[in-house]
Amino acid sequence: MGKGVEINEVYKPLYTSKKRYFFVTGGRGSLKSTTVHDFITRLTYKKGHGILFTRYTMTSAEKSIIPEFLTVAERNGSIKDFYITSTKITNKVTGSFIMFSGIKTSSGDQTANLKSIAGITTWVIDEGEDFKDEKVFDDIDNSVRSINAQNRVIWIQNPSTKEHFIYKRWIEDSNTQIDVEGFNVSVSSLDEVEHIHTTYHIAKKFLSQSFLDKAERTKEKSTKDYYHTYIGGWLEKAEGVIYEKWIEGEFDNSLPYCYGLDFGFNDPDALVKVAIDYNNMKIHLDECYFKNNTGSDMLFNVLDSIVGKKDLIVGDAANKRLIFDLYDKGLNILACTKGGGSVGRGIKTIQGYQLIVTKESTNIKKALNNYSWHDKRSETPKHDWSDLCDAFRYGAMELIEFY
Repeated sequence: MGKGVEINEVYKPLYTSKKRYFFVTGGRGSLKSTTVHDFITRLTYKKGHGILFTRYTMTSAEKSIIPEFLTVAERNGSIKDFYITSTKITNKVTGSFIMFSGIKTSSGDQTANLKSIAGITTWVIDEGEDFKDEKVFDDIDNSVRSINAQNRVIWIQNPSTKEHFIYKRWIEDSNTQIDVEGFNVSVSSLDEVEHIHTTYHIAKKFLSQSFLDKAERTKEKSTKDYYHTYIGGWLEKAEGVIYEKWIEGEFDNSLPYCYGLDFGFNDPDALVKVAIDYNNMKIHLDECYFKNNTGSDMLFNVLDSIVGKKDLIVGDAANKRLIFDLYDKGLNILACTKGGGSVGRGIKTIQGYQLIVTKESTNIKKALNNYSWHDKRSETPKHDWSDLCDAFRYGAMELIEFY
């Protein structure tokens, strides 16, 4: 194998640490992915290694990620040693391999398939900010148990918000701060986690002058943006969240109310009690139910026990068949009003109110800190964190428009 990329001192724990978990974070241009790509390419020169490389969504490894590995292999002069297909790179010298997959693909959830791959010693999670399913993480993590070599789980991420499960798992309780270019950044100090955090400052000789100039302009214009984008600091809430005006408070049961319901398929079923204070332009929210895989019969029992048969439930109109079924069983349920522009119109209307969220509504508060636009011009929100926000929008708009 040739020389490869120069290994910065901060990344040497990838080669020397005996820990299971490697948490690689940092700002843009900080060599995170490139360095890990080089490391696992080198790792294949040891016999007995099977490396699973994933992104939460990956439509085509052949187009999206394998070219990055080919660049590394060409740079270090080792490309002749590899047999390459559309989903796998095998080292012809040792037989060790790198297999590429998305967790979620057009053919469905790949968790079961990934858990069954034999001989995995290292699991790499690239673009970890998109990976939000903790159970899936645990399921695949538990399958990395080969006795042939050191087991590693390498998580690469541009820090997102503090609501991400990986922050709560590896950073929140360790409560450690380091100084990075004059900024305080939260890092993990857990014994089982090797946390490597870098910024573009270690990679300046590899970056274009226009990138460096943009970073400096951002620093002058917005310290917050610079901290998050280039220093890799964690945010309390996502950039461009849709609902800014919310506080924690008591639910006012004297107000007109109903329940908003968003049905889960791959996502949780979400039920929110909603009350409107028309005079003071306030919407009260209380999280009532938020769970996966309820099933229609169980969902009826849940709604009957929480809501009863008298109070109004406003459900997602996308599943009218289930609404009719629940109605036939005795629930007072109707479909929300949908149509062209209804999502954007509902969001704009609710943005004119202050949201009052009960202390117990933990998942609503997480959603409000992370629910943001996919495309603001077309008024299209991201699907992530939408379940509870959709649920309370159905209920709120029913109260606002028809009461």
